[in-house]
Amino acid sequence: MRKLYSFMVVSLDGFYEGPNGEFDWPVVDQEFDEFGIQQLHDTDVLLFGRATYEGMAAYWPTPAAREDDPVVAELMNTLPKIVVTTTLTAADWNNTRLVGEHVAEEIAKLKQQPGKGLAIFGSPNLTVSLLGMGLIDELRVMVHPILLGGGRSLFRTLGDRLPLELLQTRTFHSGNVLLTYRPA
Repeated sequence: MRKLYSFMVVSLDGFYEGPNGEFDWPVVDQEFDEFGIQQLHDTDVLLFGRATYEGMAAYWPTPAAREDDPVVAELMNTLPKIVVTTTLTAADWNNTRLVGEHVAEEIAKLKQQPGKGLAIFGSPNLTVSLLGMGLIDELRVMVHPILLGGGRSLFRTLGDRLPLELLQTRTFHSGNVLLTYRPA
């Protein structure tokens, strides 16, 4: 059975984007890049909500992405992608399909198939929704050493408390800290 994990980056004060939607603050260095590449190599399918999909699809297929980060661009562009959406009617990014109905059933079927991990990158609303359905096996939260003072809180749409069990921590030389949890 495949594991579904969510990977998010947040500021120390718990925001995934700044007060004006800015995302220019994550500390990205060689160690972070190597971690990201390894995580992608351990993944078979990427899942996105609509907003994150639109941002990823606007960047990764571009010549700038291929020049700036050729390994990640190749992986992002070739891995199968699923967009959970009720508003998009088409997805142009290579190897992408839309799921608008029967989301829990679709993801449960994917988890039952053999293979590597299923990953949600970004997409906090999708993460919260799938947590509520009991489908997420791991939350991987990378805390970056910055205080934004405001913005959008990572789990702001979570209705009830959700106890978690800490599985692992990893400290990066940059000050980033990866916290890996599973729902208790």
